[in-house]
Amino acid sequence: MAAGESMTKAALVEEVSRVADLTKKHSEVIVDTVFHSIVGALRRGEKIELRGFGSFRLRQREPRKGRNPKTGDRVDVPSKKVPYFKPGKDLKELINRDPSSDGRAKDDVSDFVESTSPVIGGNQP
Repeated sequence: MAAGESMTKAALVEEVSRVADLTKKHSEVIVDTVFHSIVGALRRGEKIELRGFGSFRLRQREPRKGRNPKTGDRVDVPSKKVPYFKPGKDLKELINRDPSSDGRAKDDVSDFVESTSPVIGGNQP
């Protein structure tokens, strides 16, 4: 994927299918389950922590006075919860690493996935 492009859900499903050697249907179920699990946990007010990757949380925005852009009238904006993602240290380092420095960019991502995954690698007993 070239710089500036967006990874879509379909592209993510395709990548999971390719890497895990699963059908696209099975991969779509996995991706959907992960997304639904994150949303469900946030709705319950839980924090999601994915070691090395980052954490998802809710932040409460207080009510405020806003302005209708069409009419200019002042309006009351109610309080609301907004999702927030805080990247982990390992993710920040991988994103900011210069891939031309030692040629290990792809290996670093693989090492990251294996070290943070209880199913694939590093954390198995």
